[in-house]
Parts: sequence; C-alpha cells; structure tokens
Amino acid sequence: MVPLSWYLALSAVLFTMGAVGILIKRNVIAVLLCLEMMLNAANLALVAFSSFFQQTDGQLLVFLVMVVAAAEAGVGLAIVISVFRNRETLDVDESHLMKL
Repeated sequence: MVPLSWYLALSAVLFTMGAVGILIKRNVIAVLLCLEMMLNAANLALVAFSSFFQQTDGQLLVFLVMVVAAAEAGVGLAIVISVFRNRETLDVDESHLMKL
C-alpha cells in the first residue's frame, strides 16, 4: 500500500506547478489549465484523506469540486472566446483594456 505522505507530496507538487503556471503564463487558456491542475491536486488530497480515514465525505466533496471545475471551464472558455473575438488576443497583460 502506498503511504498517505506520497499522495500528499504529489498533490503538493501538482498544486505548486499550477500556482506557478498561473503566475507565469500569459495565455488565458494556459492559465485556465493551470487552475484545473490546482483543482485536481485538491481532489487528490481529498481522496487520499478519505481513503486513509475510511470515510466517504472526502469523495463526496470531490464530486462537488468537479462540478465547480466543469462550470468554471464552461464559463471561462465562453469568456475567453468573447474576449478573443473583441480584442483578437489571448494575452493576460491585455486584460487591463477591459476596464471602463
């Protein structure tokens, strides 16, 4: 059996990679992918703790996080398409142009 600490270490690495990606990337789609990576890292930690403590609460919470991630992906991609049609760029630095 794989120890809990390995799952948590992998979750921490994935979360860190996602956070660094959000801070470094300039493309909006890459930022959304890094956000999904962070949500999946949280899901991995929830499932690992749920399995370790022999309770299903964490696994049920994972479904809630998955629903939020799906909604975020749908709405986020719709916003990305709208911004691209208006500005013809997906550069995050150009987002200041959306202010009134």
